[in-house]
Amino acid sequence: MELLFVILAGLIMGGVARYLFPLRDTHGVVLLPAVGAITSAVIWEILTWLGWAWSDGWIWVVTLVVTALVVGITAPVLGRVRRDHDRAQLTALLSRKARA
Repeated sequence: MELLFVILAGLIMGGVARYLFPLRDTHGVVLLPAVGAITSAVIWEILTWLGWAWSDGWIWVVTLVVTALVVGITAPVLGRVRRDHDRAQLTALLSRKARA
């Protein structure tokens, strides 16, 4: 049951991050919530495999902080990389059209 709550928290963090960071038009609506959900689930499972109890507050803190960091880093980096790739692709297409 706790894993469900952690995944839901990751989904919410990703959804909020989508609207907090610029360049949201460079990726899909579901991408950042999916990154948040997957990250929170993986971190939670790793910590439980390491023996951290779900009733301990630190598993919650570490999982949610790491998820927030991953989503917070992924959102701007993804937007910048996608924007630069789209510009390079447009330049290549326009130069090919000019040569033809």
